[in-house]
Amino acid sequence: MNKWNLVIKVGRCENCQNCVIAARDEHVGNEFPGYSAPASADAESSIRIMRRVQGDSHMVETTYLPVMCNHCDEAPCMRVGGDAIRKRADGIVIIDPDKARGRKDIVKACPYKAIVWNEELQLPQTWIFDAHLLDQGWQHPRCEQSCPTGVFETVRLDDAAMAEKARREGLKVLEPKLKTSPRVWYSGLDRWETCFIGGSVSAQVGQVVECVTDAAVALYWCGRKVAETVTDAFGDFRFSRLIKDSGHYRIEIRHALGNASRECVLGESVYVGEIGLVQSTNAVEVD
Repeated sequence: MNKWNLVIKVGRCENCQNCVIAARDEHVGNEFPGYSAPASADAESSIRIMRRVQGDSHMVETTYLPVMCNHCDEAPCMRVGGDAIRKRADGIVIIDPDKARGRKDIVKACPYKAIVWNEELQLPQTWIFDAHLLDQGWQHPRCEQSCPTGVFETVRLDDAAMAEKARREGLKVLEPKLKTSPRVWYSGLDRWETCFIGGSVSAQVGQVVECVTDAAVALYWCGRKVAETVTDAFGDFRFSRLIKDSGHYRIEIRHALGNASRECVLGESVYVGEIGLVQSTNAVEVD
């Protein structure tokens, strides 16, 4: 049977909040019997945008990550909620707006923090994939309809076809170690989970310090070369998709104007600053 899935394209989110506003517009003050009670205007939104800022100086990368109910096949909230939560045949999880009243324990059960508490109604609530609209024939939830940068892609496939799509496109889920089998997938999640090392290369040319283009830059970890690149038109270089807290690295640079090296320890992403080349007679040779 075909089931609903949502693909989120991480690098496209610009934090415009349209998806958040659309979800609130749809649910605050509006009751959809059998699907949801009216959401509270002062409660946290069922869709939230998380932010990660990496780097320093002029080499800063900001990534935004939309997070909502994952509609897990092995949902922890269902194990706690009993008959107050149901899993539809099409994959959508619904918190019953009548049976779940007073069940604050359901909020705590979600490891993704995607269930919010409606204090006025004493009710746990979450993003319902706009099931009430899909059941009327809509092809997309409102978050996708309202997004100007194409962050969201609604997919309705059987489990085998979705698994193949995920393999082919490199889709990942949040916190796979939890083994909750989410139906919300992420494209480009590496940008959220990994780090970078970057820097800028310059050299003294006559009386002027200039950016150095096309310098060969090599990255070493534990004495082994793990990546190489060249500087761009501004003398900048960056090594991406590095593992957070992976320890000591050495950067070595080679160019006709001279060579240089720099060491750093990677916790979070790091910009090592400007590296000035020196004549090759004083420089560290690159392997």
